[in-house]
Amino acid sequence: MELDGQGYDYDLVTIGAGSGGVRASRVSSASYGAKVAVIELPFGFVSSETVGGAGGTCVIRGCVPKKLMVFASEFSEAFEDAAGFGWGVQNSGINLKQLIASKGKEIERLNKVYGTILKNAGVEFIEGRARIVDPHTVEVKESGGSVRHLHTKNILVATGSHAVKIPIPGAEHCITSDEALVIDEYSTNSIVIIGGGYIAVEFAGIFRGLGAEVYLMYRAPLPLRSFDEECRAIVSENLEKRGIHVLSECNPTKVEKQHDGTYTLHYTDKAGQPNTVTTGRVMMATGRKPNTRGLGLEEAGVETDPKTKAVVVDEYSHTNVPSVWAIGDVTDRMDLTPVALMEGKALAATLFGGKPTIPCYENIPTAVFCQPPLGTVGMTEEQAVELLCGEIEVYVSRFKPMRSTLTGRDERTFMKMLVHVPTNKVIGCHMVGPDAAEITQGLGIALKCGATKAQFDSTVGIHPSAAEEWVTMSSPARRIQGKGSETPPFGCFPSEHGYKE
Repeated sequence: MELDGQGYDYDLVTIGAGSGGVRASRVSSASYGAKVAVIELPFGFVSSETVGGAGGTCVIRGCVPKKLMVFASEFSEAFEDAAGFGWGVQNSGINLKQLIASKGKEIERLNKVYGTILKNAGVEFIEGRARIVDPHTVEVKESGGSVRHLHTKNILVATGSHAVKIPIPGAEHCITSDEALVIDEYSTNSIVIIGGGYIAVEFAGIFRGLGAEVYLMYRAPLPLRSFDEECRAIVSENLEKRGIHVLSECNPTKVEKQHDGTYTLHYTDKAGQPNTVTTGRVMMATGRKPNTRGLGLEEAGVETDPKTKAVVVDEYSHTNVPSVWAIGDVTDRMDLTPVALMEGKALAATLFGGKPTIPCYENIPTAVFCQPPLGTVGMTEEQAVELLCGEIEVYVSRFKPMRSTLTGRDERTFMKMLVHVPTNKVIGCHMVGPDAAEITQGLGIALKCGATKAQFDSTVGIHPSAAEEWVTMSSPARRIQGKGSETPPFGCFPSEHGYKE
C-alpha cells in the first residue's frame, strides 16, 4: 500500500512523538529502511498547544508518572499493614516536594531516552509546531523561530489527546490530571475529584494514599462505565473502605474560589437537592479530546468526526486523503498506550513492509490502577449476554488475600471467568485485587490463543498464589443465556482482508 511518487525528501513525516508515533517511525526506519522525520513540541510537564515532549502523554503526564504516584501512595497502606507482621513502623507523612522532584527527574530522563531511541533508529527528530500545508507538505515552526517545509510521501498524525473540563461556571479554578501530577504542596489537605472513569478513580486512590481527604463525585450509580458490573461495584466498595467520600449520582454545577484560597463546589445530589462541599482543590477527570486543532487537517481535506474532532480512519489507519494516516488517541478508537504501539507497528508494516496489516482489537487486556487494582480482558458479562448465542457459565471466586490475613484489612480479592458453553472457550476474565494487572497480562495471552476452560483446568497452579484460583475454579456460580447471535472471537490471524496484528 506504499504510495507512488518521486522527489520527496522523506518517506514518512510523523507529527507527534508519543508512544504510537515513535513506534511507527522507528520501525519504519530501522526495520524497513524508510527515511523518517518526527516533529514534536518542546518538553514540559503540563501540556498545551505549545508544550509537549518526546514520549507523549503516557511518559510525561500519563501512565508512567501516574504509576510512580500510585507506588508512592501505597506506602501508607504498607505502613499500616506492617504492624500485623510485627514491624514497629511509624508513618511520618509524605515529603511531597521530594516525591514530585524525584518523579520529575525520572520523567525528564525518559523524555531524553525517547529522543535517543529515535536517533538510534535513524529517525530525524525536529522540535517545533507542525501544520499540514498540503497532502505532501508539513510546515514546521521550530523552537528557535525558523520555519521549514518538509516534502514527504506519507504523513502520519499521531498527536494524541488532551484533558478537558466540563463547561460549568468556575471550571477555570479546576485542575486536570496534568496539574495533579506536579502539585508539590497542599494549601488545604483535601480534594474533590469530578469524574467516574479510570483516571478519576486512580487519582482518588493516589491522593488518599498521600494523606488527603478525598471526595469522588460522578453522575452514574457506579464508577468505571463499560467495565464489568460486579467489578464496578467492588471498586466502589473498596473506595469507601479506603476512606474516600464517594458522591455517586451527583451533578456538579459551579465552582467558587473563596477568599481563604479554598474552593466551594456546588452540586445536585442524588435526591435532586442542591448541596456544596468546600475543599482545597477541585480536579476534573472528565474525559479527553483528540489533539487536532491547528494541524491544518481541514485545509488538507482530512476528514474529522464532527462531534469529537477525531481523525477518521479505516481499518488500516488510513484517512480519506491517500497520503495521510493517523494512529493512537487522535483517532479515538481505543485510547490505550499499548494499542497505539500496536497500531504504529501495523502501520509500518503496511506502508513499508509490503504486508498490509490490520490492528486487532479483540481480547486486549487492560487495568485500572485503583487500590487494589482491577484487571480485565475479554468480554464483560453484560457484553457476553448481549452478543453471544448459547449458554454462558460464570465462575466467581472471592477470598481474603493471604497478606491481609495478618493485617486485618477488610478487602477481598474478586475473580470472575466467563465461559461460552457450546465452545468451552474462555471469553472473559476480570479481577479486582492485589497484582491484578500483572496476572491479567498472562490471561490476555491465553484468551488471545483461544484457550478453553478445559485447558485452564488442566494447568497446574502456583501455590500459594492468588493466580492459582484461575486454574482451580470447578463449579460455576451461575449459567446465563446469551441473547445474541455471535460465537466467541478466536483471536486475530491473517485473513482475506489482510494480516491482523
